[in-house]
Amino acid sequence: MSEPRQILVTSALPYANGSIHLGHMLEYIQTDMWVRFQKLRGNQCIYVCADDAHGSAIMLRAEKEGITPEQLIANVQAEHSGDFADFLVDFDNFHSTHCEENRELSNLIYTRLKDAGYIATRSVTQYYDPEKGMFLADRFIKGTCPKCAAEDQYGDNCEKCGATYAPTELKNPKSAISGATPVLRDSQHFFFKLPDFQAMLQQWTRSGTLQDAVANKLAEWLDSGLQEWDISRDAPYFGFEIPGEPGKFFYVWLDAPIGYMASFKNLCARRPELDFDAFWNADSKAELYHFIGKDIVNFHALFWPAMLEGAGYRKPTGINVHGYLTVNGAKMSKSRGTFIKARTYLDHLQPEYLRYYYAAKLGRGVDDLDLNLEDFVQKVNSDLVGKVVNIASRCAGFVHKGNDGVLVAGDAAPELTEAFLAAAPSIAEAYEGRDFARAMREIMALADRANAWIADKAPWSLAKQEGKQAEVQAICAQGINLFRQLVIFLKPVLPVLAADAEAFLNVAPLTWTDHLARLENHQLNAFKPLMSRIDPAKVEAMVTASKEDLAATQSAVPAGNGELAKDPLSAEIEFDTFAAVDLRVALIVKAEAVAGADKLLQLTLDIGDERRNVFSGIKSAYPDPSKLEGRLTMMVANLKPRKMRFGISEGMVMAAGPGGEEIYLLSPDSGAKPGQRIK
Repeated sequence: MSEPRQILVTSALPYANGSIHLGHMLEYIQTDMWVRFQKLRGNQCIYVCADDAHGSAIMLRAEKEGITPEQLIANVQAEHSGDFADFLVDFDNFHSTHCEENRELSNLIYTRLKDAGYIATRSVTQYYDPEKGMFLADRFIKGTCPKCAAEDQYGDNCEKCGATYAPTELKNPKSAISGATPVLRDSQHFFFKLPDFQAMLQQWTRSGTLQDAVANKLAEWLDSGLQEWDISRDAPYFGFEIPGEPGKFFYVWLDAPIGYMASFKNLCARRPELDFDAFWNADSKAELYHFIGKDIVNFHALFWPAMLEGAGYRKPTGINVHGYLTVNGAKMSKSRGTFIKARTYLDHLQPEYLRYYYAAKLGRGVDDLDLNLEDFVQKVNSDLVGKVVNIASRCAGFVHKGNDGVLVAGDAAPELTEAFLAAAPSIAEAYEGRDFARAMREIMALADRANAWIADKAPWSLAKQEGKQAEVQAICAQGINLFRQLVIFLKPVLPVLAADAEAFLNVAPLTWTDHLARLENHQLNAFKPLMSRIDPAKVEAMVTASKEDLAATQSAVPAGNGELAKDPLSAEIEFDTFAAVDLRVALIVKAEAVAGADKLLQLTLDIGDERRNVFSGIKSAYPDPSKLEGRLTMMVANLKPRKMRFGISEGMVMAAGPGGEEIYLLSPDSGAKPGQRIK
């Protein structure tokens, strides 16, 4: 038998600026299944990841929420960790790029690149926000498209006509942060000399490290000539300061992939059997695999291997690229409720349903994967409940009733036993090659054969006949052994089902080689239902909740949730539009937290001739909502009622502030009475 392999695996780092959704989960589930397969085979396979915690976006969001960037990324990391754990993604370490290990490694790699002559410096002219006191990335500049004159377009491309341009070509540019008119300023920037690695990258990208489609795409960029890569940003910036360069910071994409190394180094400090150098030195015999989406191929397959080469480290063994997720054949949509957060899914459905569906659809290529919700229900119910679990539920009762739960010895269907054994190498090959869809097809074909054989033998009919009990036990023992084989093959995808099946089978945690043996003269434990069918109503509720999550978020904007504002500058409106808003003085009769909501308070408002129920996203500023009771505020009384997950919101209270604890309900002058119009 060959020696166990040493494998280090990573997934792309989730950005610490928002929640995980089902599109993100595609990658982490895919990676987790591959890692679990390697561990099931007895290989040493380490899975590390981290939150990508640097950049202007995180700095600005933290500022809006009135907290430090460190507080923001700690909050988001806790949320991300919970979502991953509940989706059964089993990291060996989930760290953060804002850590000392990453600072030290980033400094080391930069210094090595600089000493080797791979860093250049030159002046760059950029837009600068004089009010905010910072240089503006393209996405923080808005103006009129120079091609089609569409207004409110970003600094690098027009969403209306598709044109690309330099930010300096925008007409009437404005800072999306402060609204100020930006000015052009020069600044010294640092560049990584990527063209120096042209020859190495042309060879490496064709070495079998990448899927053919990815290598072909990279060839287009390589053939057109590589450009030097700007790796610096000016203060203020949340990240690591470049050694010896005050006020200059590493661009987030410089230290983000180094975060893979940092997370592993952090793990090595806690697990002495792991040797950092054995995995990362240039002569390493270990394997290194990255799982990423197709949108970040250039960073991982051009910039990253060139950095590693220039700094004297090993390059990846393989980069596994996947496509995007669509839902019901279209891009995920908040308005349709198909932009589904991981937590919203988990509130309604079991994680293994989605793990199996993704496995059944994931091939080796970079094609997009569609989550068709109707097909999702049908496939999970048919395959997992109707085929796999059905075998155990059909047979267990007869074994317990007829033989006190003991499996008899003997092979009642040698041809089936041989077919299952013969299929194992092909299934393993499919897992190894990340062709999960092929593996699931082959496993379900075996389940079909097992079910057909049991149906043909019909132990439920034989059990009613005199002298057939031995035959019933032989059939059901065979059925349980075939079920056990299927559980082994599915264990990388369905770890909870496998654990529950192991408890029923009364066996130690199953490994891949266990499929070579049978259970004979073996005591089973009591059988409990292993998986229930998906109720389509729960899927509908999930979609509805996704719409309502959006509604709750939108309703919070006027109450001070600045995070959601796309642009601090609102479009101008006509006076008649404003005059149509019915502003009233309202007395807060009752205020209470909303169970299951992180940001919402439920307010009962007296507006003179009636009472209204309003949900408002101000909980962070008023942790003791009872203190609001008896207070006067102002509300929009003619806002169309909105159905939310927690009930109907019949208006909107007015508030101001940057967010977080700094949200202030607006109050009228003394002497105002409930119901009075505000003119």
